[in-house]
Amino acid sequence: MSLTYNNRVALVTGAGRGIGKSIAELLAKNGVNVICVSKSADSCGATAAAIVAAGGKAKALAVDVADGAAVAKASADLLAEYGQIDILVNNAGITKDGLLFRMSEDDWNSVIATNLTSCYHWTKYIGRSMTTKRWGRIVNITSVVGIMGNAGQANYCAAKAGLIGFTKSIAKEFAARGVTSNAVAPGFIKTDMTAALPPEAAEKITSVIPLKRLGEAADIAHMTAFLCAEEAGYITGQVFTVDGGMVM
Repeated sequence: MSLTYNNRVALVTGAGRGIGKSIAELLAKNGVNVICVSKSADSCGATAAAIVAAGGKAKALAVDVADGAAVAKASADLLAEYGQIDILVNNAGITKDGLLFRMSEDDWNSVIATNLTSCYHWTKYIGRSMTTKRWGRIVNITSVVGIMGNAGQANYCAAKAGLIGFTKSIAKEFAARGVTSNAVAPGFIKTDMTAALPPEAAEKITSVIPLKRLGEAADIAHMTAFLCAEEAGYITGQVFTVDGGMVM
């Protein structure tokens, strides 16, 4: 199915690698003007450069998404430059795993700030212009562990579960203004993080996935791109698991 985007402008956080990079590239391939956000200027710069080299439109923006003041300034600057940001994909995330009794307060706070509070900041500052224009797409990348939990990831799971509640609340707040808010919950996807797993751990994970394989970043990108399109205008407040059937 061919999807319609009408030359929209999108902001994708965590666009320097993995899932975020794949989302940014797919949106750009479909004619969307993409703002690639990452804490690392090198990584978001590489993504934007690759998009431009492929004939797309992109801009790199290095900003720490956990810094509310920095996000506020970046949002104001971008809105002044573009006039409107139509699509917001909150994808940036980090992990600082550890059993609860060994987890430091800093490890808890930094994961919550990057994975959850950053979405509050971006949505607050970018979402207002969407509601004014009466069109917008917000897609938050959560995780299946936000639904099922995972030992050693209390901070990460809490952030991702919180993101689901945030997504549904924003959906109800923004719906009357033509702005949709949905979440995509990846299962185990081939990224830098999963590549570091020892073979026995990867095999154990695969054994509980009905499709018997890890997902690709492109699997998440395709679902996200659909939710950002004109054709998804009657879908809001939903959580889509893309996990090979793991938590069905």
